Parts: sequence; structure tokens; C-alpha cells
Amino acid sequence: MVIGACTLELFIPGNASLKGKRRIIKSLVARLRREFNVSVAEVGAQDVWQSAIIGVVCVSNDPDYAHGQLTRVARWVEENRLDCDLVDYQIELL
Repeated sequence: MVIGACTLELFIPGNASLKGKRRIIKSLVARLRREFNVSVAEVGAQDVWQSAIIGVVCVSNDPDYAHGQLTRVARWVEENRLDCDLVDYQIELL
């Protein structure tokens, strides 16, 4: 069994409140769960208005599949979410 974990560091330009950030992050988390069948949660920078750290995890029996799935998640966020910018991401296989 392989567990793939990805940390996405996001910048949310133009956001002026935690309420606005929560709206964007809640939408992103729901969409990632639906599109990729992964577990997703906000794991850091929770009190910062314009930054977010999102954790994404998948389980597989193939390390290449897990890495590819998490790479697709990061690429999807970068290409499809215009309300936030992907600053950096890291993938770790356990």
C-alpha cells in the first residue's frame, strides 16, 4: 500500500477577510474531492487572509499512480482556479 501526500501552497490575491478565504477554500476542497476522489483539508496558514496550505492525500497500490494523481491535482489547481495562485507544491510517498 502506498500513501501519497501533497501539500499545496496557495496565494489568494485581492482577498480581504477570512470569510472570503473560507469561501474560496471550501469551494476548492469540494471540487478536488469530487474531481479526483482524494482526501483534502486546509492544514496550515489558517489565520492568514491571502495564503492557504492545502493537504491532499490518496491511497494506491502503485506508487506511480499515486504520484501521477497528485501531480494532476496540482496541475488542475494551477490551470483551473483563477481565484488563487499555486505558489508551490510538494509530493511525498509513504
